[in-house]
Formats: sequence, structure tokens, C-alpha cells
Amino acid sequence: MTLQIPDERVSELLESWPVARLATLRPDGAPHQVPIVFAHSDSKLWSPIDGKPKRDALPRRIENLRRDPRASLLLDHYDADWQRLWWIRLELEARIRETHSAAQDLRRGLDALRAKYPQYRDTALVDDLGLVIELRIERITSWCPGPHALQVAP
Repeated sequence: MTLQIPDERVSELLESWPVARLATLRPDGAPHQVPIVFAHSDSKLWSPIDGKPKRDALPRRIENLRRDPRASLLLDHYDADWQRLWWIRLELEARIRETHSAAQDLRRGLDALRAKYPQYRDTALVDDLGLVIELRIERITSWCPGPHALQVAP
């Protein structure tokens, strides 16, 4: 028996799960996937381009999303006990936001990121570009082998 994860548990995991994998589309249509941090606020997910060192001045995910706003996000849990596996996949539409904006939803998103990740006390929440990715959820798909799989905490 396999189950979809109940909506309330999906919401809890979106609030608390520490990392996910964001997939965007390169110009040739190939997927580009990176791990990201994110916070849930105003029925959206927010992911910063923070002050950690970057390979390039403008991350590839930003270039990709500016060209094509479609994205996918995967949260998952692996365990050697396969009865405890689960995943959540979100189909998203992205928008690149600039942090100089005074928009209230953006401010709440940034506050949610600071609250979720204490590391932002020591690392800049946004880099010099001042960019944040706003992810609007269009579809959620999930899987787990049974209710006992969801007894993990981040």
C-alpha cells in the first residue's frame, strides 16, 4: 500500500524541512538541479541568493528562471528502512524579486528565512545582487509507503 502524504503533513514539512533540490531548465531544455534552502510564507516558498561564495556572479538558476519560470522542487527523506521513505515534489512558477522592494510579502518571506535558518545571523541573507526567488506552488505530488514513514523530523 502506498499513500500520498496528507496535506497537513505536507504543510508541516514545507515549514520545517531544511533543504530541497530545485530543478530549472537550461536554454537547451536540459534540467539544472541545485540544493536550496527555502521558507514558506504567504502560500509561497522563498529562496535567497545569499552571501555564501558563488562560482559565478549570477547563479545559473537565476538565469534559467528569468528565461523560463517553470521549476520543480523535491523534498525527500531516505532511510535504510524503506518503510520510512517519502518524497514531495512541487511544480512551481518562479519570479525573481529584488530585495530593495518594500513589498510586504517579500519582507515576510525574508523574515521567514531568517527565522528558519539561524545561520543567517552570520551569513548575509542576500548577496550584493539582492535577489530572492519567489516560488508559487502550482501542483504538489507526494509519496510514502505508509503513515509510519512520516514519523521523521528534520
